[in-house]
Amino acid sequence: MHRQCHHRLVAVATAGAARAQQQLPLQGVARAMSTIASADKRPIKAQREQTFAKLGLQPYPRYTPSPPDHPVSSPAQIHTQWADQLEAGVKRPDLQLSVQGRIRSRREASKKLFFYDIEQGGRTIQVVVSQQRVVGCDSDEFLSHNRALLSGDIIRAFGHLGKTNTGEISVFATQRLELLAPCLHTVPSRSGLVDTQKRFRNRYLDLLVNGSNALQVRARVLRYIREFLDARKFVEVETPILSPNVGGASARPFVTQSAAAFGDTPLFLRVAPELYLKQLVIGGMDRVYELGRQFRNEGIDADHNPEFTTCEFYMAYATLDDLIAATEDMLRGMVQEINDSPVVIAVGPDTDGEVVGIDFGSPFARIDVTEALHSSLPELKAIDINDPCAMPQLAAVLAARQITCPLPHTMPRLLDRLIGHYIEPLCTQPTFLLNHPAIMSPLAKSNDAANTTAARFELFVNGKEIVNAYEELNDPREQRQRFTLQAADREAGDVEVPPFDNEFCDALEFALPPTAGWGMGVDRVVALLAGVRHLRETIAFPIMRPDAK
Repeated sequence: MHRQCHHRLVAVATAGAARAQQQLPLQGVARAMSTIASADKRPIKAQREQTFAKLGLQPYPRYTPSPPDHPVSSPAQIHTQWADQLEAGVKRPDLQLSVQGRIRSRREASKKLFFYDIEQGGRTIQVVVSQQRVVGCDSDEFLSHNRALLSGDIIRAFGHLGKTNTGEISVFATQRLELLAPCLHTVPSRSGLVDTQKRFRNRYLDLLVNGSNALQVRARVLRYIREFLDARKFVEVETPILSPNVGGASARPFVTQSAAAFGDTPLFLRVAPELYLKQLVIGGMDRVYELGRQFRNEGIDADHNPEFTTCEFYMAYATLDDLIAATEDMLRGMVQEINDSPVVIAVGPDTDGEVVGIDFGSPFARIDVTEALHSSLPELKAIDINDPCAMPQLAAVLAARQITCPLPHTMPRLLDRLIGHYIEPLCTQPTFLLNHPAIMSPLAKSNDAANTTAARFELFVNGKEIVNAYEELNDPREQRQRFTLQAADREAGDVEVPPFDNEFCDALEFALPPTAGWGMGVDRVVALLAGVRHLRETIAFPIMRPDAK
């Protein structure tokens, strides 16, 4: 259901069986997996291992729970509960606890006094280690042990709560710090990690240095969507990711083959779950939704990734107006909850980098696509833009305006290019695009008996498509006719057009209730709310091109 008509990669995914193992260039895979750790030729790793052996430190001990008299507390709990309760310089030996996490910094005030900043769960707490308080540790042992611990190490500290003379809430250690796992390379916290290739090929290190805000926002967005739909009696379902059929959107699929079960029958990674979800509605599940990954064999840019997440829901006995209301309600509530304001501050769609305030609190704007195109291009009024035979005339309009469109030329591709050129730049604020030419929406009902415009909308925000929705075509005869028209585009060379899906048409013959369907590009919503400009920031492990080496 999600429209993504941009440049595509030509690569085809192959997989399975011993044949695939022979085809994979293993040395190429190794180059693609190069990391900062593998490039680090300094002797830090060997030196630390020698230090652990000399001191008799077990660097990877089996984890044991903290004893009851030293319950585990997180930095967040300590700051929330005690930061305002203690005076500067006050120590509370009765408040015994333990903290655990990663050393963010270590400061050696003297041979007998060390300060550590320990991070866990995104918050830090200071741990003060003084030989005077640590039980059963002579001077040499104390110094050697603390100098053996470095930034990046995972440790546990046992002690009591208090504040330093400068008023910083701290844990005052009464035992040697316990090493739980050493970090054998330098975490570049001070120098930073900004190179895109290094960041995303070493994502764990990127998160340590730059934080995980976008992924935290992503989790909140997914949680909100589920709660919103669950509260409205939708049922979350799972449909096939790997299937012998591909459909529901115009996109080049990834193709693979089964090693045994299907012989030489090609299998596809799904490009959209739409056709399966509508079959569930036919089966009596009036309200269904799916949050999941889609896969499209296309290029990578700020707004596109071959692997991405969508939410699609289908609601029987509903109209386009119902979908518009649900869209405004969902996004307005989501933005308010995650952003604490109905206005999102973002870098605008223009290349000048101007910051804009995007207001989800006001009613969303609306643009009639057909009227807007006729207004910008009066010559279109003389062209039947729903007639495939008019394609040469439409192509001539684009050529006269010096608007390029990749081959092969089809009516939907050319119209999409015009919308992208004339209308999408107008959609910085949340804007519904309505009344698309019917030929652009082969799975949607028409607004009129003449089949000129589709009962469909797209929601654009900050110049990007966020939602695509329509009243579902449920006439099997009409659906077969539209698939036939699409097949002509496929034969003309448009590999993004899905094959004729006769099984879906057969399912429609068992009566699909009047149904409204809706699809959201989750990654783009996350990017907007997290304040990032590239989709890869919203994905835990985005796919990266192989190293140039």
